[in-house]
Amino acid sequence: MKLSARNTIKGGIKDVTLGPVSAEVTLRVAPGIDIVAVISTASAKALKLKKGKKAYAVIKASSVMVAID
Repeated sequence: MKLSARNTIKGGIKDVTLGPVSAEVTLRVAPGIDIVAVISTASAKALKLKKGKKAYAVIKASSVMVAID
């Protein structure tokens, strides 16, 4: 995976809450430190996000996105 964003933080998915339009994804990036992102439910399903899977918080400007290898 190559991105122009410089702020990528690897973590493990602690929780995924799917809604009809958006999904809340919580990444545990260090002991006791979580990053929460709200992405589309379609994106969460396309990335097959689930608890325990490794993912990245990709921070660009004021947005937080989720990426996988």
